[in-house]
Amino acid sequence: MSNKFVVIDLETTGNSPKKGDRIIQVGAVIIEDGKITGKYSSLVNPGKSIPAFIEELTGISDEMVKGAPAFAEIAGDIIELLEDAFFVAHNVFFDLGFLQEELQKAGFDGFFGQILDTVELSRILYPTADGYKLSDLAAQEGIVHDRPHQADSDAYVTAELLLILLEKLETFPYATLKNLCKLSASLKSDIYMLLEEVLLRKERAIEELPPWLEVYRGIALKREQMQAASDESGDFDYPQDDKQKQQLLEKVLPGFEMRKGQMEMMDEVFQALNNDQHVLIEAGTGIGKTLGYLVPAGFFSKMSGEKVVVSTFTTQLQHQLLANDLPRLQALFAFPVKAALLKGRDHYINLAKFELSLYEDDDNYDTTLTKMQILVWLLETETGDYDELNLSSGGVIYWNKVKSGPVTFMQTHHWQTRDFYFRARKQAENASLIITNHSMLLTDIAAGESVLPPYKYVIIDEAHHFEKAAGKHFGNTLDYMSVRLMLNQLGIYEQGQLFFRLETVLNKTGSKAAKGTADTINALILNLQQETDDLFKAASVLARNTNRQAGASRIQVTFNSKGASKAEQALRASAERFLFMLRDLLRSLEGRLEEVQHITGRISHEDKGYLEELAVLMMDMERTLRIVRSLFMEHKAKDICWIETDLRAVQNFTTIYARSANVAEQLKNHFFSSKKSVVLTSATLSVNHSFTYAKQELGIQGMAVREKMIPSPFRYDQQVQLIIPSDLPDIKTVKEMEYTAAIAGHIISIAEATRGRMLILFTSHDMLKKSYGLIKESGFLEDFVLIAQGITAGSRSRLTRSFQRFEKAILFGTSSFWEGVDIPGEDLSCLIIVRLPFSPPGDPIHEAKCEEIIGRGGNPFTELSLPEAVLRFKQGFGRLVRTSSDKGIVFVFDKRIITSTYGKSFLKSIPKVPVKQASLDEILPFIEEWL
Repeated sequence: MSNKFVVIDLETTGNSPKKGDRIIQVGAVIIEDGKITGKYSSLVNPGKSIPAFIEELTGISDEMVKGAPAFAEIAGDIIELLEDAFFVAHNVFFDLGFLQEELQKAGFDGFFGQILDTVELSRILYPTADGYKLSDLAAQEGIVHDRPHQADSDAYVTAELLLILLEKLETFPYATLKNLCKLSASLKSDIYMLLEEVLLRKERAIEELPPWLEVYRGIALKREQMQAASDESGDFDYPQDDKQKQQLLEKVLPGFEMRKGQMEMMDEVFQALNNDQHVLIEAGTGIGKTLGYLVPAGFFSKMSGEKVVVSTFTTQLQHQLLANDLPRLQALFAFPVKAALLKGRDHYINLAKFELSLYEDDDNYDTTLTKMQILVWLLETETGDYDELNLSSGGVIYWNKVKSGPVTFMQTHHWQTRDFYFRARKQAENASLIITNHSMLLTDIAAGESVLPPYKYVIIDEAHHFEKAAGKHFGNTLDYMSVRLMLNQLGIYEQGQLFFRLETVLNKTGSKAAKGTADTINALILNLQQETDDLFKAASVLARNTNRQAGASRIQVTFNSKGASKAEQALRASAERFLFMLRDLLRSLEGRLEEVQHITGRISHEDKGYLEELAVLMMDMERTLRIVRSLFMEHKAKDICWIETDLRAVQNFTTIYARSANVAEQLKNHFFSSKKSVVLTSATLSVNHSFTYAKQELGIQGMAVREKMIPSPFRYDQQVQLIIPSDLPDIKTVKEMEYTAAIAGHIISIAEATRGRMLILFTSHDMLKKSYGLIKESGFLEDFVLIAQGITAGSRSRLTRSFQRFEKAILFGTSSFWEGVDIPGEDLSCLIIVRLPFSPPGDPIHEAKCEEIIGRGGNPFTELSLPEAVLRFKQGFGRLVRTSSDKGIVFVFDKRIITSTYGKSFLKSIPKVPVKQASLDEILPFIEEWL
């Protein structure tokens, strides 16, 4: 690249120059002719105090900037540096905004040259990156970044990243660059100038594509990698003794230490598969559970010729298996093991739809960015799987236009041999191990086993989620935002959306479709939009009028869709009107589409794309029709219907649910009874050393099921101390605000003793929010970084990464933080469980299960509430120790764990650890000593 780039990073006192925040450090790196040719760095006196948080983040103190120049003194240097150069920064508009403000204060006009945002460029060139923070990208590219949040260091790392990005750009095929160029005018920074320069050079040269790429219909993509013929020779026999297993694992695990529990699990899984038996295996943390079931599954599949389906809870776990564990498995065996990953159809891109979308003239920023990301991704992906991509929320909306699915107007045969979904299906049909997820497995069960290739042997990992996943999958959900979005995508004629596009096509092609019908459809859409508002308003009114959860901001209220109350009748009447209107609208649209199908030869590529979107939208409308009919007209007696709404939000922001109170019978009849062997495994399946609760929930009580509990190899008695503060009030004897104030005080004191590195688990977001607020307002932890779920922006993984990045950090979490969060080592040394995790009052499914237990003469507390809470507690407890070298303290603030008769159930269900009850004054010195 012949351009001059000046990469700038600024450290500031805050986020807003308009609110008086100032620059405290400037770092700049000059790049010319593709090389770093100069550097510039200066501290800046902001003329105001630096906040404690900024000092903790940057290491820059008031003392350090006291003798530094004011920005006005160095403004001329900055202007001179930027002459005839691209202004480059990571999140360029943040740095540019500060720079312009300071330059104008110093009497300069500002900077008006080309700008380049390395975040935007990275999003395009690294469409699959885990994150786009500078530290994330530096780690990905192996760039040393040992002084983050120092302007000189950040600028230099950004410059190194830019050079790598520019180098990558040069490797792109002409076809990709040409498509990227066409789209780049809608970007926020001047990336189009870089693309045009590279494209011009490519036009002057003769291109030789690398053998792994091809250009088809103007799109460059990676060729399908054909699997080499496999050598079927080798030892197929399962290793019977531990020494043989050890020799196998030593081949793929450097420094392997034999774990007795892992050997036991291998034998248990193999015996169950080989003898056509179901088995429940609780595998303690650290035994090597994944290889514990994959190794015997590989041997069994090879020896028997049978497929084994492995189901995980999430698609992320699927990818971990494919990326980390299956390569080890292949290296471990003396024979080839064919494994394939299969997800739902929506996960795969439809290349015919994507090709058509490139013809559309759409300057929406998120759509443009996502198209550019996909063009780059197609050079790399072998799967076409959406989960590989890191898309914005707007990008996800665009994905819905190009995902795999039935097509109506497009010619797709051109792309058939390159279709990613059918490729994945074909691989699954030829595989011996099929890696899928609970949702896909349950879809197969609901569809009469017509989705996955035929199978009789299954391993279900994270099996404690399977019953809840089944309940959700077999139920129905109707939410206001989804219905409104669906109708907004259709739009009335005047809004220029898909209905307008349909009528435009009919008018262009001289169709004789009646104008009166179009007016009728327009009126129908308007009426349906209003009825949608009325339906969800009626649901919200019903929920608010019958709410029994005092003080809660988000409420759940069960209702009878055939009930006699005035509110229930009003809701049903609105649902009926909605149903009839939606049905009439669908029939009218179907008539118009039939008219169009006779004239497809006269329709442009762009219009075909819009019509395809309409056809997909109409499938969503059909689905909505079935859900409304199921919720209100064909309601099953055993189903529980409830309304969930947020009292702080607009009334229409409401969701209506229907779930079966007990899916155990469905699972037993349609899954377990038809399979020869199902292996169910998890780290949390037993309560009080019994699988009774798990068997009841899954529907396998009364069936012949093997059981195995394998303890963790970790030495919990030496790694963990469990402490119950004796000077906290009993949660049942004081008001919630008084209890919250008391725990906030304890959190502050404990945090100071542990120096952060603390995860706090709540059962209620309201209590989390109040505790966070009290701690923040107190000012006692001003030097700490407080990260709170639902308050701090970001996903669970993003919040976890932020927590690990800071030395003195506290992470507040509810729900999803009780499990699936891995923070090994010294990053986490203290876990606080605020309350024993019983289901909150008013949970519809929980209440329905309780009523069912009472109806048969059982005890809902001992049969349901207690075991459910114990398993949740085990999951929370498991967050602290993730490796054999971890050490820490677990605090349980809820004294019921030792004062109640049922408290021992919680303690019995976790590994044996020293338990200490003491006052805060006694606890604090002990923390110092233990940690």
